[in-house]
Formats: sequence, structure tokens, C-alpha cells
Amino acid sequence: MTSAQQPSRLSLPRLAAFAAPGLPVGALAVALSVFLPRYYASHFGLGLAAGSAFAAVRLIDMLFDPFIGVFMDRTTSRFGRYRPWLLLGAPILMLAVYMLFIPPIKPGIGYLIAWLFVYYLGASLTLLSHTSWASVIASNYHERSRVFGMIQMIGVAGAAAVLVLPVVMERAMGPHTDAAPAMGWFVVIAAPVCALLASGLTREKVVRQGEGEKVTLRDYLSLIARPDLRRIIVADFCLMMGPGWMASLYLFSFRSVRGFSIGQASIFLLIYIFAGIVGAALISRVARRFGKHRTQMASCVFYSLGLACIAILPNTIFAISAMMLALGLVSQSFILLDRAMIADVGDAVRLETGH
Repeated sequence: MTSAQQPSRLSLPRLAAFAAPGLPVGALAVALSVFLPRYYASHFGLGLAAGSAFAAVRLIDMLFDPFIGVFMDRTTSRFGRYRPWLLLGAPILMLAVYMLFIPPIKPGIGYLIAWLFVYYLGASLTLLSHTSWASVIASNYHERSRVFGMIQMIGVAGAAAVLVLPVVMERAMGPHTDAAPAMGWFVVIAAPVCALLASGLTREKVVRQGEGEKVTLRDYLSLIARPDLRRIIVADFCLMMGPGWMASLYLFSFRSVRGFSIGQASIFLLIYIFAGIVGAALISRVARRFGKHRTQMASCVFYSLGLACIAILPNTIFAISAMMLALGLVSQSFILLDRAMIADVGDAVRLETGH
């Protein structure tokens, strides 16, 4: 397939199909960070060791992502550069999610660490291939906001879908029912279906042997030396840490400190997530009007003030719901705009270096 065949702008149905892998990724963003640590800590009795395992494996996994990126960038195949990696990531992710959320044996700390490594491998393959493909499929600066906005909206829908499960199961089977296995089944089914949708309905330019750019680890290091990219990396790290801490402490805060049930805490999080669906579209439009960096700065200030206010809000359903709604509206700007700005840096590099 030649570059002339590559569409300059995806139609809305094709864009939705391409963004479909965001569904299991969004579901896992909530299920893995909010519910799974508590599942292993309390249900399987691993206690604080479970939280340490999640943190340690994630920090180690981050070191391997640049090497995975190098392999992806050097891929030449008749199916495209990123499609094969997306299709490879889906079954690995399926297997790891099944073993983590529906373990066939009573897991210990070694079991958890081993399958977390497999999970993060599958997640990295899926996320890196999908976002890299998204960065080249968009034809211009503003189209990127549209593409990444759709991915984020579908990701938010996936998160909302798994949050409905605790509410439904609590009402049907009682307040002590654990919804983690049901969340796992949702992702196990969604991951391959969404990967096939994106791969089957989206064109990708075929890079044949000898045609691809030779990307090395040194190229990554030279990119990190760029001031604009360093700023985005530092900002992205901070923006992941803040919501990440909130996710880890969420159930403890709302159930043990404030006295809400798991179902009620899930409803608050649903409000946050559904607000994010609207917020993703809103942030995309605002970024096109005022620029990505200005929109990101405004969102960060608002989100930080909102998190600080939660600690002093009255313990009423209305007050908590209103604040979760406000925070959800701006929460999607972090990932959406950072990824889009990374792609913009790629454009700047191409203009400066010719590759």
C-alpha cells in the first residue's frame, strides 16, 4: 500500500474502529489500578506486599518500553509497521488478564509478580503500537487532537463499563461480592475483538525491507536531549503520579475513611468517568482553539485545586458527586494532550533533520 492510499482524514466510523483498542486499555486503567491491588491484598491475604509488587514491576517495565519502541520503529512487513505488534499484544494481554483476575490457583506474591510482568508486556505492546500508529495516521496538528480525543473517549467508555459491574453485583449478590473476576472477563473478551477491529478496518502504509528508517537507541537519547521533549516527559511523569496515587488510595479513602460502600464509591467514580467522556471531546476542541500546552496548564491547575478540595468537602453524596464531575471533565487532558504533543515534537524533528 502506498502513501497515496493512506487516507488524510479518517471518517467517523473508521476513526471509532481504529480507536477501539482504547476500550480494554481504559477498562484496565481502572480495574488494575483501583480494584486489583485491593483484590490481592484483602481477598488473597497478600497485604501490603501486593502494593509493593505492583509498584516494583511497573518501575522495571518502564525501562523496557524504549527497547520495544526501537523494535517497532524498525519493523518492516507486508502488514505495516504497527499492525503486527497490535495483533501480537492482544493475546498476551488476554492471557495475563485472565491469570491475574481469574487465577486458577490461590496466588502468592511470586505468582502475582510473574503475571504482572506478562501483563505489562502485553499492555506495552498494545499501547505503544496503537498510539504510535495514531501519531502517524493523523494528517496534521489539529487532526491529532481529533484522533487522540476519540481514543480517549473510547477508553473512558471502557473504564465506565467495568465500573458498572461492582454496582450491579453489589445489588444482586450483596455488598461483599468482589467484581474483579467479572472485570477480567470483560477485558479478555474485548481485547481481541477491538484489536481486530482496528487492524482490519484501518489502512497502514506498508514499509518494505530497506525502505524503513533505521532507528536506534541513540536516536531516542538524542530526542530526550531536546528541551521540548524533556519538558513533556517530566510533565507526563508528574501527571501520571498524581492520578495514580489517587487511584491507589481511592477505595481506602471512600470506604474506610468516609464510610461509603464499594458500590457507592464505584458510582462516584462512574460520575468521574462519564464526565471524562464529555471532557475528552471538550478538551480536544479547546486545545484546537487555544493550543495544547495552554489547555494542559489550565487543566492541571483546576485538577490540583479540585483534589485538594475533596479533603475538606462535607461527607455528602451531592458534594462528592459535584466535585467528581468537575474533576472528570478535565482529567482526560493529561494523557490526550501529552500524547498529541509528543507527536508534534516528532513533526518538528522531521522538519529539522529530514527523517
